[in-house]
Formats: sequence, structure tokens, C-alpha cells
Amino acid sequence: MYYLTKIEDTVRIPPYKFEDPLEEVAIETLNETYNGRLDKKLGLLVSVNNIEVIGEGKVIMGDGAAYHEVVFNAVFFKPELYEIINGEVIEIAEFGAFIRIGPMDGLVHVSQVTDDYINYDSKRGALLAKESKKTLEEGNFVRARIVAVSLKGKSTKETRIGLTMRQPNLGRFEWIEDEKNKSKK
Repeated sequence: MYYLTKIEDTVRIPPYKFEDPLEEVAIETLNETYNGRLDKKLGLLVSVNNIEVIGEGKVIMGDGAAYHEVVFNAVFFKPELYEIINGEVIEIAEFGAFIRIGPMDGLVHVSQVTDDYINYDSKRGALLAKESKKTLEEGNFVRARIVAVSLKGKSTKETRIGLTMRQPNLGRFEWIEDEKNKSKK
């Protein structure tokens, strides 16, 4: 889920950018500093989109840059436990499928793809259900539920998001549509 959060901080504006519009330079600097940073409570900072308050600049001796106290709004992405998400399959492995959900990736273990027995087809790079003949491949769009979240470290590489598609109205979009059509008949 995406959240808008207000943050107070100090931004350093280098002297060679003094002639540029202050707010634009401050937003650019904050984005360079914080984009992609992970916070356990807030999630992943996606973007600094506007500044509410810019204080008067202070120059520190020996530096030459101006330091401004700022209050800005930032967009965070934080996966919530039991949240239902839509995503794209970006990689298939023998043990499951990696799903891109916004700026992060989650894993659907093979045991959580369907109630059916799943085989891995290494030639196609696909997961195949034995009885229902359902397939899951790179590029498929799916709906899943978040069943485990571990926001550790300072980057998304250390993050673990567990997903399931073994519930009604979850799975590949085509599977969901097929189930709706069957229930109408």
C-alpha cells in the first residue's frame, strides 16, 4: 500500500545551484538522498513530491553550501500483511514465482500457487498444474495475498514478501475470469 508521509529534515544546497529555483533543487536533492531507502516503520521511500516549508538557509563556515530546514511530503510503499495485490510474474524458478508488486518483489512458493500438484518446466520456464492444466509464466499478471512480510536492512534486496494464490479470486487473471464464467453457468 502507498502512504503519503510528512517529514522534517535539513537539505544541503550546493553553491553551484544557488541560481536555480530553490524548491526544485531541494526536491531533486531529497530524491537523490532518500529514494530507494527502506524504513521498517514507513516502508520504501518512492518519491519526494513536494515541499511544504523551506526555512531560511544557513551557511556553515568552510562548506559554502546553504542548509535549509524543510518539511516535505514523501510517498512510501509498505506491503501490509493480508493485503491483496496485483502484480506481474517477473521470474519463474523451480521453487516458485517472483511477482513484481509496485517497487518491490514477492515470492509465491510452488505450494501456494494452486491446490493442484505443480511441476516446473525448465524448458518453458513455467509452473504447470497437473490436473487443472493451469500454467504460470513470466509476463503473466496475477492477484495474490501477502502472507508474510520481513522489512530488514536498508534496501529491497534484503526484504522478504511471501504471497499466496490459493484462495478464491486469487491467481492468474485468466484463472479468475474462468472461475467467474463457470459460476455464472
